[in-house]
Amino acid sequence: MISAKDWQQEQERLDLVTEGLRSQIAELEPEVSGLREQVTDIRKQFWEEVTVNTSTEEDFEETFYSIKQQEALLSERERSHRQRMQRLKSMKRLLPSPYFGRIDFQEDGTGFSEQIYIGASSFADEDAMNFLVYDWRTPIASMYYDYSPGPSDYDTPGGEITGEMTLKRQYQITDGQLQNVFDTSLTIGDELLQQVLGKGANAQMKSIVATIQKEQNTIIRNDKSRMLIVQGAAGSGKTSAALQRVAYLLYKHRDRLKADQIVLFSPNPMFNSYVSTVLPELGEENMQQTTFQEYLEYWLGSTMRIEDPFEQIEYALTANLSEEYEARLSGMHYKASENFLHAIQSYALWLGEEGMRFRSIQFRGRELITAEQMKSQFYSYDRSIRLANRMGLLREWLLRELTTLERQERDELWVQDELNYLDNEQYAEAYSALLKKYQREEAVFDFTKQYEEVYGDFRGQELGEENVFDFSVQEESLLRRMVVKEHFKPLRRDVKRFMFIDVVGLYDQLFSEDATFRRMTNETEVPKEWPAICKQTKEKLSRLELFYEDATPYLYLKELVEGARTNTMVRHVFVDEGQDYSPFQYVFLKRLFPRARMTVLGDFGQAIFPQATNLQEVDSPLIRLYDESETSLIRLVQSYRSTREIVEFTRALLPNEEIVPFQRAGRKPCLLKAGSSEKRAARIIADLADLKAEGFDSFAIITKNAAESLESYETLTAQGCETLRLITKETITFEKGIAVMPAYLAKGVEFDAVLIYDASSQTYHRESERKLFYTACTRAMHRLLLYTTGEWTPYIQAVDTSLYEEE
Repeated sequence: MISAKDWQQEQERLDLVTEGLRSQIAELEPEVSGLREQVTDIRKQFWEEVTVNTSTEEDFEETFYSIKQQEALLSERERSHRQRMQRLKSMKRLLPSPYFGRIDFQEDGTGFSEQIYIGASSFADEDAMNFLVYDWRTPIASMYYDYSPGPSDYDTPGGEITGEMTLKRQYQITDGQLQNVFDTSLTIGDELLQQVLGKGANAQMKSIVATIQKEQNTIIRNDKSRMLIVQGAAGSGKTSAALQRVAYLLYKHRDRLKADQIVLFSPNPMFNSYVSTVLPELGEENMQQTTFQEYLEYWLGSTMRIEDPFEQIEYALTANLSEEYEARLSGMHYKASENFLHAIQSYALWLGEEGMRFRSIQFRGRELITAEQMKSQFYSYDRSIRLANRMGLLREWLLRELTTLERQERDELWVQDELNYLDNEQYAEAYSALLKKYQREEAVFDFTKQYEEVYGDFRGQELGEENVFDFSVQEESLLRRMVVKEHFKPLRRDVKRFMFIDVVGLYDQLFSEDATFRRMTNETEVPKEWPAICKQTKEKLSRLELFYEDATPYLYLKELVEGARTNTMVRHVFVDEGQDYSPFQYVFLKRLFPRARMTVLGDFGQAIFPQATNLQEVDSPLIRLYDESETSLIRLVQSYRSTREIVEFTRALLPNEEIVPFQRAGRKPCLLKAGSSEKRAARIIADLADLKAEGFDSFAIITKNAAESLESYETLTAQGCETLRLITKETITFEKGIAVMPAYLAKGVEFDAVLIYDASSQTYHRESERKLFYTACTRAMHRLLLYTTGEWTPYIQAVDTSLYEEE
């Protein structure tokens, strides 16, 4: 603690800053209100101030500039209102706790030390000459996170600034009053971190910039790497650092980077709700948030039914007795691999020479253009032209062919039948179109051209009065054209969308017998279960369905043939739970966002999906995705989420993982054995009541899969537990209370207490499920309770008995 004199000086300084905030807030509020009224008035009166007159060129020009002037005025007022509103919100956020840290820094070559107070955003005095609080994202504030008192430096656009940090101080401030002040030589004082971590879990993740650690700060401020990989232990603050990184990037590059140019791929929709408050808390707009499944559904969902990753993992967890299980699991691994990626790339080259499949264009029960005609035309193009470009040439050829066929179709009998049923509106439309042609050029009508369209070339023929333009003939001709054109519209639309390519057939063709597959792909190795994999895939495709492991390869092949879609606006892509993405998916993301930098966060210790990618091995496909000089790998081994006792227990479940617990004490995990499922439910209900009495209010009853979640939910509800919330893959909001959920949906979130519903050897016995069990246990911040009605899982039996309590 600091001296009484220092405490008084700090409180006086805090009072000065607080008063300054109140004063500027009082000045800004009427300004913001006035600007808002001005913007509203300008919007209402926009067209009243503008006289629209297009009679002459001069009138049109005057109208144009009048509109532009009003538009500029409105834009300026809106910008002023937005800037002041943002500043007002920033100051109101600062008011309860203006800053959390201070460093005293003496720059080399100067004779004085500057006091730098650090908070969630910047605040200057009324003259804007002196910063009373520095935003935590400013270059000078980086020293607070990176250095202890002593020699220190920070980077600026003008170069490196070096000097001496003479003091590092931390504060806890509530409603403008100092609660705690202490000097520290550590990165972030244990006292502050202890108090923050000692609080209960919130319904949403919170931004606690005061507790950013040095290694997290390295992640946040990395502005050079094209690919930043963060391999972090459970509870090491990966996601928190990623969100602070977004805020830092938006602050540093605020003149050229907007929130909608950043995309976060999250593990499930509920996670989006969990992290949704962090950026607004820091005064930034939320970035775009989505899941990879949502992207697949957007592009393929209209034509194919796609299994989602949760259906896939449910199969992996529950279908082990099925005869097809081993083949399906083998297919999951192979289709996610780099080998299959290379196979599809080679297959696309082979298709450039032979094997392309098309759908004929049919109209009224007959083929207008056959698949063989398309194939012949496609392979007539120069083979050196890229596959997708040749497909573009074929599309243009098809559109020209449709134009010719459309013209021929006008004389067919069915067209006359359609004419007989046209309504008055369609006749009026045709009449109006013809009349406009007559009235053009001061009613001078080029009937020669019109006549030729109906009767053909009449040059050399003698025209008598009976050949003079017949309006009714013209009207019928136009109506025929309109009718056929309307019927051909879907054909043209489908051609423009490449619907003439049989993508399902192309992907199905890939799963041929071993020798054919090798010939098409140059693949030297295939899984031994290849025949069964082919059978399963083909059966699924025949129903226009895709396994989850097939969705990305299918879309990738589709784009190799049709042309790749790219988004050049997005500049940063964040992938959370990155270990659950396949090498195939990373290649796809790199191609989709060619101008973006990528930040991947994950923990291979929580790699529960079959297509997992190792984030930290030297030969990992993720590390090879970009040039080695553009790739950085940062490892976070300190776990902050859970108490030391919980971390030591969960670390023993993965003996080869390097995990360092933070020194925050608590109770050891508690193992409870019940005689029956009913007794277990009764004990869980009693334990929940005790945990609530201890002051905890965020709980998760975690099961292995969805069926077990439903069973436990119904059992507990039947015994009188009325406050449960069943979490499924459709759940989109994260709320406090008692959640019942499968382990794979709990990833990325945390709870005050976690209750493992069934930790028996009957439920968890396969080595492939060890990481799932570990993931479930690491969701606990303060208390971890595990239940069984039989023998404990082998994972627990191998743990030292000193690491847990047993009843």
